[in-house]
Amino acid sequence: MQHSEGFLKLAEAARQRIDEVTVAEAYAKLSSDAPIHLIDVREDHEWSAGHAQGAEHLGKGIIERDIEQKVPDKNTELILYCGGGFRSALAADVLQQMGYSKVCSMVGGWKAWQAAGLPTEDS
Repeated sequence: MQHSEGFLKLAEAARQRIDEVTVAEAYAKLSSDAPIHLIDVREDHEWSAGHAQGAEHLGKGIIERDIEQKVPDKNTELILYCGGGFRSALAADVLQQMGYSKVCSMVGGWKAWQAAGLPTEDS
């Protein structure tokens, strides 16, 4: 997908304020016993077409509204992903503003997860 210049500028600014992890780093963290939430922030139709195994779905359009009910402890580690890493960076930035202290965006998102051959599942 071709992103607009304004969207890319916004995402790049957010990326300067957040932490990012690679797919390999995310998978290693998820393979540990640590309590981590892997959250897919893509649209409903993207989620339904397939997602990372074990992920939870909170689309970017609702994550701010619903995150505190889903993950009330703001010290819980959250790894967010989208299609390519832009929307998840924006969502991570907002969650940090809401007080979540251990939130990051997965670089490359769903595309990178699939390219790495990591486990997926359908809805």
